[in-house]
Amino acid sequence: MIQNIPKDKQLILFDGVCNLCNSSVLYVIKRDNKNKFLFAPLQSTIGKSIINEFNIDIVKTDSIILYKPKERKIYDKSTAALFIAKSLNFPTNLMAVFFIVPNFIRNWVYNFIAKNRYKWYGKKESCMIPTPELKSKFIE
Repeated sequence: MIQNIPKDKQLILFDGVCNLCNSSVLYVIKRDNKNKFLFAPLQSTIGKSIINEFNIDIVKTDSIILYKPKERKIYDKSTAALFIAKSLNFPTNLMAVFFIVPNFIRNWVYNFIAKNRYKWYGKKESCMIPTPELKSKFIE
């Protein structure tokens, strides 16, 4: 299943019931002019497959994972978010400047937001169902 992800794409796994995460996915789709990204909820079959393959502790990482199939590498939390931002158009790609901030500081901020995301932005009952126009961007 993981081997079926095109090598020229990157897969963003996100919390499918999180309103902030769903808004972030739509933000990326709108700015992904190079068509680099595919998306899947962490709760999906492919999401669970990657979680198992890489022994990811979803208690510690439960909001965003970036999988780069060409490198067979995963990135999570602030590092994933910054790699995604770096691949988008100007001015979003300028966020990459935050790579200079030490990882433990970036992840402290990231974890604070992730911990409060349901309280601040709400939660859905089920994962987002993409519109027919966006269906090609999502994998199961």
